[in-house]
Amino acid sequence: MRKDDLESKLAHLACWRGPVTLAPLKGGLTNLSYVADDGREKFVVRCGADIPVHHVFRDRERAASVAAFEAGLSPEVVHAEPGIMVLRFIDGRTFGEADLATNIGRIVPLLKTCHAEVGRRVRGPVNAFWVFHVIRDYVRLIDADPRYMALADRLERAQVPMPTVFGHHDLLPGNFMDDGKKLWLIDWEYGAFGTAMFDLANLSSNGAFGEAEDASLLDAYFEGKVSGDLRRAFEAMKAASALREALWAMVSDVHLKTPGVDYTAHAREYLRRFEQLMARS
Repeated sequence: MRKDDLESKLAHLACWRGPVTLAPLKGGLTNLSYVADDGREKFVVRCGADIPVHHVFRDRERAASVAAFEAGLSPEVVHAEPGIMVLRFIDGRTFGEADLATNIGRIVPLLKTCHAEVGRRVRGPVNAFWVFHVIRDYVRLIDADPRYMALADRLERAQVPMPTVFGHHDLLPGNFMDDGKKLWLIDWEYGAFGTAMFDLANLSSNGAFGEAEDASLLDAYFEGKVSGDLRRAFEAMKAASALREALWAMVSDVHLKTPGVDYTAHAREYLRRFEQLMARS
């Protein structure tokens, strides 16, 4: 759909209580977003089709978003239809990369609530997320370096049994918002059942955590009960998270090409992080 046609459609959604103005919201890597103001309240409008190559299905994102709101983590969904979701606006700032490490004490309770509560509230079909499957799928999809398959197998063998929980799986800095009183977790495209280990490793990889930050994160989440096997599993998952992010960008560069997004630079940065993490293992 052309941008003009999309904006005309958005301006006439049934949820508005008055004439609406739309302002583009920058930062989305896979969708278009707007801040909408109907004269009484502001909202965020997320627009995007399913993205099968990334295992993203908007009905499942919507279900996860509703459950996350009910768990107190995310803004309320006030309207949804195919390809469009309207949420209440949060007047706050999104995190930068450095904010992740300095807010471990605030983020861990958020993740614990996510893992304990969202899965109990989500309704309808939902995804499963296992990063090693995602890596293998991406490698086959774009015929990427086959050594990534063997490395995924190696990292997968380092994992330890953990309970199944509902995770976010996309803990980039921009998906945390601070309104000055509360920390919010937004954008549930990759919300799915998995294990807590990926969310922890994903947070660490995206925040470029060092050993001290990793120790603080694990000690806070597991309340000081961190075995050697658990720590090794975390380190392997952290490398897998970086590799998945790099491959995600490579796939996006072929299949999405969202205007204004430099997928090549994103892939390059996360491959650097991946190689650095593998050199430590």
